[in-house]
Amino acid sequence: MSTHSERRAATAAAILTPAGRLCGTQGCAATPMDGIAGAAGVAKGAVYHHFKTKEAVFEAVFDAVSRDLVTEIDRAARTEKDVLAAMVAGTQHYFAATAKGPTGRIILRDGPAVLGWERWREIDARHFGGKMPRALSAAMEAGLIAKQPVEPLARLLLGAATEAAVACAGRADLAKAGAEYARAFRSLVEALRLRA
Repeated sequence: MSTHSERRAATAAAILTPAGRLCGTQGCAATPMDGIAGAAGVAKGAVYHHFKTKEAVFEAVFDAVSRDLVTEIDRAARTEKDVLAAMVAGTQHYFAATAKGPTGRIILRDGPAVLGWERWREIDARHFGGKMPRALSAAMEAGLIAKQPVEPLARLLLGAATEAAVACAGRADLAKAGAEYARAFRSLVEALRLRA
């Protein structure tokens, strides 16, 4: 027999799956709460019981999509030779994933617009944005780059990666743009590598 909290979590998950699909295809602004409730097969009151506003639904969707994207990034970077190469491969995957479709709409288009820049960054810091300082710290510990304050370097590289992802998302030739930005990001990261 399931507990109240388990049923509550199951209902919230049942709401978020179609909400993510709707927000990803038509955008948050064009996704009404009625549409989310209908797609989830629940009453509109049930949606409001779990999420007080449409923005709260979107924030939960954004968090889930960001978490899933980081899982994909980790999988893409796992086979690289060292942490710097993994950082480049992961960022390249981020460019590709956010340059198209629902993931790009949720993370780069609607994310900052719906959540506001500060809240967007706060949530991103738990996911993709939080990977950069950890990777740089690991690279310093491994002697791949010179030891230095991590936060400024991480913010600069994360800013470059985010700006590149936004630029990719706005291009008609997504694959070519993603490859170009990935090469440029690799150049930035490899310039940090200590030479033997």
